[in-house]
Amino acid sequence: MLLLPLPSSLPMPSQNHRLSSAIRSTFLLACAVLAACTPLPPAPAQAPAPAAPAALPAWQRQGVQLLHIAPEESLLTITVRRGGALARLGHDHVIASRTLQGVVTPAPGRAQFQFRLDQMSVDEEGLRQAAGLTTTPSADAIAGTRHNMLVRVLDAERYPWVSIEARRTGDNEVFEADITLHGVTRTVQLPVRVEQAADGRGLQASGSLLLKQSDFGIVPFAILGGAMAVQDQMELAFRITARQDLSAPGSGASPGR
Repeated sequence: MLLLPLPSSLPMPSQNHRLSSAIRSTFLLACAVLAACTPLPPAPAQAPAPAAPAALPAWQRQGVQLLHIAPEESLLTITVRRGGALARLGHDHVIASRTLQGVVTPAPGRAQFQFRLDQMSVDEEGLRQAAGLTTTPSADAIAGTRHNMLVRVLDAERYPWVSIEARRTGDNEVFEADITLHGVTRTVQLPVRVEQAADGRGLQASGSLLLKQSDFGIVPFAILGGAMAVQDQMELAFRITARQDLSAPGSGASPGR
C-alpha cells in the first residue's frame, strides 16, 4: 500500500478542536441571524364579535300587551284576474297564505306580520268558490300558474318574503300600512275591522284593498303578445286572529301562570 505523506499544513489535533469550535460558533450565529430575519407567523384571526340583537320597537317592548298571530286561524288571499283578447281561454286565480307570522299590539294600534311566497297555495277549490270564480283549472294548469308566479313574475328566490307593518291613524277603522313586496315598499290606506275578544286577550282583524302589481315593480304575466295576460290590479283580503302569549314579554302574565 502506498503511503502518502501528510501535508505540513494539516492542523494538529489541538488545532482541529479550535477549528470545530469556530465553525460551530459561526453556524449558530448564522442561524440566529436567519431566525431574526424570518417573519413571525401571523396571529390567528379573531372571530368578529357577535352583532347585538336589534332593539325591539317601542310598541313591542316590556309593558305593552303583545298578541301573536295564530297562523292556523288566519288567512290572506290575493285574487288575480285574466285579461287580454283571449281572456276567455284562461282562468282567474286565488293565491292564499295560511302561514302568517307576526305580532299585534291593541293599545297603540300597531301590527307587523309577514309570510313566504313559496308557502302560498294556488287555487284551493273552496277559496275559488268563495271568490265567485266559475272556471275549474286542471292540476297541470295550477302547477303552471304556481311556477310562473314564483319564478317568472315574483322572483321568489330573490324576494321570498312579503311583509306588512300597519299603524292606526286618527280614524280607528283605517290603518296606514307599509307593504313590502318584490323588494319595493309602498304605503297604503288600509280599512280594517277589528273585533276584540271578550276576555281582552285576543282579537280578529279583517279587511281588503286593491293593489297594482306595477306599483311594486312587477310586470304582470302575459303571453302571445298580451293576448292572454293577468290584469295589473289584484285584490288582497285578510282575516287575522291574534292571541296573547302568556309566556311572552309584555303579556302581563305573572310567572307560573
